[in-house]
Amino acid sequence: MSDVTVVGLGPMGSKMAETFLAAGHGVAVWNRTASKAGPLVAKGARRAATAADGGLLVVSQTHYQAMYDSLGDARLDGKVVVNLSSGTPEELRAAARWVEGRGGVLITGGIMVPPPVIGRQGAYTFYSGPKDVLDRHAATLAALSEVTYVGADQGLAMTYYQAQLLIFFTGLTTFMHALALMRAAGVSPEEFLPFAQETFTQLGGDGPMGFAKIIAAEIAAGVHPGTDNTMHMQAIGMGHVVETLEEAGLEITVPKAVHALFDRAVAEGRGDEGISTVIESIRKP
Repeated sequence: MSDVTVVGLGPMGSKMAETFLAAGHGVAVWNRTASKAGPLVAKGARRAATAADGGLLVVSQTHYQAMYDSLGDARLDGKVVVNLSSGTPEELRAAARWVEGRGGVLITGGIMVPPPVIGRQGAYTFYSGPKDVLDRHAATLAALSEVTYVGADQGLAMTYYQAQLLIFFTGLTTFMHALALMRAAGVSPEEFLPFAQETFTQLGGDGPMGFAKIIAAEIAAGVHPGTDNTMHMQAIGMGHVVETLEEAGLEITVPKAVHALFDRAVAEGRGDEGISTVIESIRKP
């Protein structure tokens, strides 16, 4: 029997299979479009007869419904399914019950790098589920990335994953807003880039501008000091950002939404508190 069966051979699944092979593991591969297995078979993988062919099944598909479709009515007695597909935490918890009902165990994962970075230094994956089961297969999974265990609740890996994507997508979107604004003023992306990079570095750092650390500490403590910068000031400032974008003829949906959130925190009576108070509005949609 192969060390691992990779189910789903899109760009991510194919790269995983190649990485397992390069690490010396026996690899079986399965895909709903069977022809996608050909290039990997040519590199030494075995063509799996079914998606449930193997003891360790690593699933990389677009969504969890694809796992249900691929495994169908197959029994999973004694098998470990490691699903690295995207979904919601509740979907993953339901999937864990589904796998358990067929005799198997589900380990959920959120892999935090694109296919080209699989197997390279810096790659990491959030995993959740029974730790003893994950520990038995951690050495195999480590070929793909660092194994970062976040807890027994199968929904936790995806919670971490989606939280990171939220930062990633919104951060890059606001960066593109900034580039568009600068371009409208005749400043090239290359000219502005060093300043944006410095801002990203400072926000995540430990210095006086390390607002990620500052805000996390304030929220953990349940206090939102506004000694230096109140929400009144922040809301006015964000309003000016929106007006500046409008003057430049740019899209304002996302910045306007941020402004509305800031205004709401003020309207809710927290105008004298600091920016971390916005989380109280986020918690009460």
